[in-house]
Amino acid sequence: MLTIKRSILLVLILAVCAPAKFATANDVEIIPDVIYGHKDGLAMTFDVLKPKANANGAAVLFMVSGGWVSRYSPPQQTAMRFKALLDKGFTVIPVRHGSSPKYLIPEIVADVRQAIRFIRFNARRWGIDPDRLGVFGGSAGGHLSLVLGTASDNGDPNAKEDFLKESNRVASVVAYFPPVDLRLLARGIRPATDTPEEAKRRERFPALNFEKEKAADYSPIVHVSPDDPPTLLIHGDKDTLVPVSNSKIIYEAFQKNRVKSQLIIIEGGEHGFRGEDAKRASAAMVAWFEQTLLRDSPRAGQ
Repeated sequence: MLTIKRSILLVLILAVCAPAKFATANDVEIIPDVIYGHKDGLAMTFDVLKPKANANGAAVLFMVSGGWVSRYSPPQQTAMRFKALLDKGFTVIPVRHGSSPKYLIPEIVADVRQAIRFIRFNARRWGIDPDRLGVFGGSAGGHLSLVLGTASDNGDPNAKEDFLKESNRVASVVAYFPPVDLRLLARGIRPATDTPEEAKRRERFPALNFEKEKAADYSPIVHVSPDDPPTLLIHGDKDTLVPVSNSKIIYEAFQKNRVKSQLIIIEGGEHGFRGEDAKRASAAMVAWFEQTLLRDSPRAGQ
């Protein structure tokens, strides 16, 4: 009896210690909590959600960011949220960054750039083509997606860690209701005065409390250029938090620079899509990544 109990205990220990890979109802392999860096003694992580049966080699990175706060959700739940992408064979990678209020925009952008470099460097481990990475998010996540699309670089050849020598470029972007010009929002660390509206914004979005002189560096509208990746913008015309004018002005900039781009304005849509609006936005997002990331698409890379 003692031997049987020890055997059962050993099985339980091995089960707990085994790598956390398991399938959801959609037959998706989940690799949780991949560490792409550390800061302040804490790990920065993302999950890899990979379809087992029909993976197409492209990956879509989701910026887990609302108000520049990055919250954790169990990957099993996240996989169900991205069923439409997974069903089409895309590997989905939800990326978490250092959250506001502890971290401000410059540090948050540095986090997601580092995540891209790490994913590109290790892409083959997960059966991903590093040149077929898409990125998307909503609101703050849309802003971060556009920063990655418009203000990327080729990496630091002198970096001590090999993955930091990688580019942080992406091949396609989808942004829901993104703020595009932080020069209008950043207030500095200790502004002399605040209007009531500015004080309210500072309290609600403390990530914006960084040096105003640096705001252009993190404003996608400033960095639009002809080599930007294909970009889809989706915005509601009743959005009072991030007005639709944000997407309109950057869409005009993309068009002027001949960047493959599209703007979908959802009539009556507010900040955050629900019901039929959410379904329409999701379908457009999936179709965009199919057009721009799949090798057999005639428009891929255009």
